[in-house]
Formats: sequence, C-alpha cells, structure tokens
Amino acid sequence: MSDWKVNLYRPRLGPAEADAVAAVLRSGWLSNGPVTREFEEAFARAAGTGDAVAVSNGTAALHLAFLALGLGPGDEVVLPSLSFVSAAAVVTLCGATPVFADVTGPTDLCVDPVDVAARITPRTRAIVAMHYGGEAADLPALAALARTHGVALVEDAAHAPATRSAHGALGTVGDIGCYSFFATKNLATGEGGMAVARDPELLGRIRRLRSHSLTVSAQDRHRGGPSLYDVDSFGLNYRPTELGSAIGLAQLADLPERQRRRQEIVARYRRGLAGTPGLGLPYHDRPVELAAHHLFAVLLPGGTARGLVQEALRAAGVQSGVHYPPTHLFTAYRSRFGCREGDLPVTEDVMERQLSLPLHVDMTDDDTDLVIHALRDAVSQTAGVDA
Repeated sequence: MSDWKVNLYRPRLGPAEADAVAAVLRSGWLSNGPVTREFEEAFARAAGTGDAVAVSNGTAALHLAFLALGLGPGDEVVLPSLSFVSAAAVVTLCGATPVFADVTGPTDLCVDPVDVAARITPRTRAIVAMHYGGEAADLPALAALARTHGVALVEDAAHAPATRSAHGALGTVGDIGCYSFFATKNLATGEGGMAVARDPELLGRIRRLRSHSLTVSAQDRHRGGPSLYDVDSFGLNYRPTELGSAIGLAQLADLPERQRRRQEIVARYRRGLAGTPGLGLPYHDRPVELAAHHLFAVLLPGGTARGLVQEALRAAGVQSGVHYPPTHLFTAYRSRFGCREGDLPVTEDVMERQLSLPLHVDMTDDDTDLVIHALRDAVSQTAGVDA
C-alpha cells in the first residue's frame, strides 16, 4: 500500500475473497441478488438479529434509517459531533436539524447521555449512539432516554460489525443499527453497509427504500415474475453489488479470528503505553473482548504539538491519523446552524489531543512495539514545545 513501516490500516484480502469474486463474475449477476441475500442472512446471524438489509455504504444505511423513520423539516436529531460527518449530513439532507451533543470525557469518547438529555426538545425525533472506535456507547442510558421521550434510538455501529458488548450486540439494541464496510473497516468490502431493525416492518421499509420503492425487484423480474411494477413511495438506489457482498461473506467467516487479533494488539498497546507521562488511553479499563477495536485512540498530553508528534512518527515509518475533526466546527455546520467554538468543550478539548495509531490484523508484535516506542519517544521529544 505504501512505504510506511506500519500502516494506519491495511485490509486483509486473500484467496477466499478472490474466489468469491470470481464466482460472482462467472454467474453474470453483478447487482443485488442471491449472494447479497446470503450475506444479509449470514450477517444477521452473526449480529444476533432476525434479518438485515445490505446497502451500498454506511452513509446509505443511515440515510435510509432516517427516511424510514419519516424524518423531515422541523425535526431534530441529537447526535455526537465526534464522529464522521455522514450522520449529520444525512439528517440535514432529510430537511431536519442535527443537534450536537458532547462526549462523556477523556476515558469515554462516546456521546454523553447527560448532555443528550439536556438537548432533547419537543422537536427531537431520534438520538444517535455512535460506538466510537468499536467501543459501546452507554446504551442503557440512551435507550432509557429514547423511551422516556418517545423518540427513536439509531445506533451508528459503523465501527462495530457483529460485536458483542456488555449491553448486547452493537447495532441491535436500538430501533435501527447501521454498519459500514468501507475499505478501512474491520469487515472491508471497499464500499458497502448494512442496516438492521428491531421492528420487521421498519426493516421492510428500509429494504423497499433501498431500491426506488419498487414493488417488484429486478431479480424477481429476471426469474419470470411480473414485468410491470409500481412505486409506492419515494426511494433511492442504495443497492449493493454482488461483488461486494461476496467479499463480505468471505470476510464475515473470518471475522471472529480477526477480532481476536485486534484484541491482542490492543492489549499489547495498553501494556506498552501505560505510564507514558500525560498520555491518555481511552477505554483502557474495559475488557478487550467487549469491543470491535476499529481504532486505537490516544490523547496526547495537554499542550503537545500534535503535528510535531505526527512528524516524529512519520520519520519512524509509522502512519497516524485524527478521528475526527468535530463536525460542528466544519464550515457548512457553522454557517447553516450557527455552530461555534465552545459549544462542546469536552469534545473540543479531547480532539485537540486525539491521535489514532495503526491497528490492523496483519500487524506483528514487532510492529506494535515499534509504534509504542516511536510514540513514547515522540511525546518525550515534543514535551514543552508549544502546540
């Protein structure tokens, strides 16, 4: 992928994926079809839910979730700013207003239920629980808020496919769960996503909206079903490809072993970085078995020049990242919704210091140790340097 000694991410693609794709090419059916249906059923079993709907990407899953809930102008959705921009974008594209809430604190980068509660109004229609890095948000508290106020709980489980937690399988506790299979994700198909729902009728609505709300699918027509169809609502084309679904099936079979390797790497990181002066390790006291570990985030000591740390890591051959620039401070959200610095003090503080370290299943113990030593050296070298 590059000349990095240790990449931030690296998808594992091998003979199983190649064989699965070749079988699809030989079949001649490239769009949403039997392989996709097999993937949906297998994913639902792995996630511990009744059924699932595969879509073109994680953003599509979120968009369909809000459309299925009937979100529109005048509605509000409370969601974290510390997330990828997709959730806020699709809320806005539905004509509703994203209301940004703060995160819990330096040890928990998921949305704070106390702050969520303070931002609920009569216009609130949904709460988004984003499982940051594959670590569970406080689902009991958020679900209780949703029940009390009669609103939907949507789980943004983009980082957490088929992941068990202390509160249940992530994505299956709320009303709707949305997953992403982007190239960087734990289950990576290049592009792709999945939606699940507790209510079969709600999931059926998502399935229809995925394909223009056609009453007869292309696959049914191909099999000799009715040539004519009706459109009973306004839908979109968010169908997945059979190629992506084939890759997803191959990766899903290997996902438990890949997750175990991620747990081993995270445990090694925690041991190696413990005691680094001023360095914060979010979620360090949680069991490694109860998270997906899509990201390994650290918080640099206060006042540290993050750019200099990244330069030192780069010199050591270590790639790093920042996840994520706060959505509420992007130009579009400042100008459209009047967001400004100081709105979310906890989010803004931790995101001045957040740094993502390499984490992927092909990292060796030596790779992990290289990152540990490089980061400890970088933090030491930049101590006292103005940010």
